[in-house]
Amino acid sequence: MEYSIKKVTIVHHNLLFDLDQTLLDFHASEHKALEIVLRAKGLLFSEEIYDAFKAYNKSLWLELEKGKISRQELFMMRFRDVILRSGGDPAKIDPLPLNDEFIRTMSENGVLLDGALEFIKRVKEEIPDSRIYIASNGATINAKGRLATTGLDRYIDGVFISEDMGVAKPDAAFFDICLERIGEPRDTCIMIGDSLTSDMLGAKNAGLESVWFMPAGNVEAAVREYDIDHIASDYEELYRILHEWCQKTP
Repeated sequence: MEYSIKKVTIVHHNLLFDLDQTLLDFHASEHKALEIVLRAKGLLFSEEIYDAFKAYNKSLWLELEKGKISRQELFMMRFRDVILRSGGDPAKIDPLPLNDEFIRTMSENGVLLDGALEFIKRVKEEIPDSRIYIASNGATINAKGRLATTGLDRYIDGVFISEDMGVAKPDAAFFDICLERIGEPRDTCIMIGDSLTSDMLGAKNAGLESVWFMPAGNVEAAVREYDIDHIASDYEELYRILHEWCQKTP
């Protein structure tokens, strides 16, 4: 008598998390790093300078997401601007090396959002077959460094960073690469993030289910525009949503 062996394929619950303002406090790391690198160059630093840098940087990332500028142009423009604001001369201080130093300094100064580490540990311990991935726009050394300095890296199954991938959220191609590397069906993946223009739009473009974390503004209008499936205002609510989603997912 011949016996056949049935191969059992385990399908995981693949949770794709944005990094900044979803798990890590980007602005706290940014503030600290900018002060360190400017003062090291003998430049001025103040809350006003930081606020201007933060606002301009955000506007440039939106331009990058739309494909209107390159990453190198973003880095050049943001540090040329902050050098001028800080009393320096971009002709004497090259913005790009200063940008590199800023990214390196940020990578050494990760700051967790309150409750983030406990939340991630709970997901890993209590949701069976869950896999946690980072899906983030930004510099690789910055993201991986801050994951390591905060201890989050111990609970992460994979990291997808736009600099490595050559494409950024919200482009559907970013998520296509993620799915190819994860190697499991699209409906086993869900995107969690705070940004409408990168995370939620990206999930919509890629046909992924989504959770908008810590929503702000006109929530109802945003949910309609970006086809958002779930919203969560804190980690307790986010845990409940993901736990229920995983129970329903094949």
